[in-house]
Amino acid sequence: MAEKEPQKQLVNKRGKSHSVVWEQFGFNEADVDQNQIKCKICYAVVSALQGNTTNLFNHLKFKHRPTYDQLIKKQKEQRSTPTTSATQSSIKDTLFSATPYPKSSERHKKITDAVSYFLAKDMCPISTVEDEGFKKLINTLHKRYALPSRHYFTRVALPALYEKCRAEVANEVLKAEYIAATTDLWSSRKMEPYISLTIHYIDANFNLNTKCLQTAFIPEDHTGQNIAHALREAVAAWGLNEEKLVCITTDNASNIKLAADVNGWMRLQCFGHRLHLAIENAMKDSRIDRAMGVCKKLVSSFSYSWKKKRDLAEAQKQLNLPEHSLKTECPTRWGSRQEMISRVLEQHKAITQVLSSDRKLRHLTLSWQDIDVLEAINKCLSPLVEFTDALSGEKYISVSFLKPTLHLFNSSILAVQEDDTGLAKSIKQKIVDYLNEKYSNPAIQELLDMTSALDPRFKFKYVSEDNQDSIQDRLTAEMKSLMTADSEVIIIIIIIKG
Repeated sequence: MAEKEPQKQLVNKRGKSHSVVWEQFGFNEADVDQNQIKCKICYAVVSALQGNTTNLFNHLKFKHRPTYDQLIKKQKEQRSTPTTSATQSSIKDTLFSATPYPKSSERHKKITDAVSYFLAKDMCPISTVEDEGFKKLINTLHKRYALPSRHYFTRVALPALYEKCRAEVANEVLKAEYIAATTDLWSSRKMEPYISLTIHYIDANFNLNTKCLQTAFIPEDHTGQNIAHALREAVAAWGLNEEKLVCITTDNASNIKLAADVNGWMRLQCFGHRLHLAIENAMKDSRIDRAMGVCKKLVSSFSYSWKKKRDLAEAQKQLNLPEHSLKTECPTRWGSRQEMISRVLEQHKAITQVLSSDRKLRHLTLSWQDIDVLEAINKCLSPLVEFTDALSGEKYISVSFLKPTLHLFNSSILAVQEDDTGLAKSIKQKIVDYLNEKYSNPAIQELLDMTSALDPRFKFKYVSEDNQDSIQDRLTAEMKSLMTADSEVIIIIIIIKG
């Protein structure tokens, strides 16, 4: 009884104990750190530095021989027993994961292709493959995959991906019967000049497709002749027939206009760019200059001061205003100006409260005259925001919207109202006059009439009565040139007239 009593007071060793000797040793419950090893038979303290079990076996050998013999026998039986399937599987998995894929293996190629696609699609720097975090991610996902160097991706993987993608696009665009195009010139952050060319076409399944064919470095002077030559080279490089190009959309720069004329291509002005220029023209007013100047300065004072942002957030809570940040204007995006003005008007009370407590910035507080000007601008511009996005879509035809949009501007959205201030009337009138004048070209008007007439939602609704017969005759003639069966021509003519 004296030997069994200590066993009730001892607890087993925590964690994994692979040696059978631990069956006869334990620890007091009060020994939380399990520092003192005690024999379950005689309750003696036995030292075992760093988990070494030699002293434990010696204690049993000299103090409790029968128990020692039983443990030694049990240990021999365990060693002679075949390894369990779980252990075998673990060893197999370990060896398997340690063997890297051959570079010629299909699995290695697929993973490398996926990494190449990631770099290209997400426009990541090629040096990403040398980042420690990316390497760890790849190693965690698959230990057998050895990530190639950045030079491999630069010289082999990415060029191969480009050639594959280019071949697929080239094969697809050559099947298009007709194409439209958009182009623009721009500069990189290093002020290096580039020109981009994008085409749009309808495939055999009547799906609208968009492909950016290239962005090419153009170091020559940006004269109309040089741009025309660059665009013609881009079209030829893809094996496209210029006769398939029905129209090219550009901004209103004189050199790009000349380039289209030199190539003899039908050109249509970008509506978003036209609208931006129309609004910029309407903003030429001393009253607007003063109000916009103050507005920009106060937005800047809040943008670069965390204290002002903190104070603004507190004022918004006190005044139950939406907890919105102020927005900064981008000079080349008229919509950002309207967003800045709208947000300042929304947060006017909170802004005034914050500025009133700062002597250095009190002069930025908007006067009632400034508020009137900003409200007039916001009233005129806010309805126009959605039109820029609606007429810039790539998933649907947008040119047929243009004539109805201009009609809507003239008859409703930008029509002068009785309650409009003098400034609001001036802004509206300047915008519609500018747009009407820029789209007054007879060739452009004919193109817009034809596109809206072909749209089943509009037909001849926005075509003037004087032009309806000529537009109908031209559409009929073009349909006849495309169709061979007389019955199909009759059906199309009925649809147009209906």
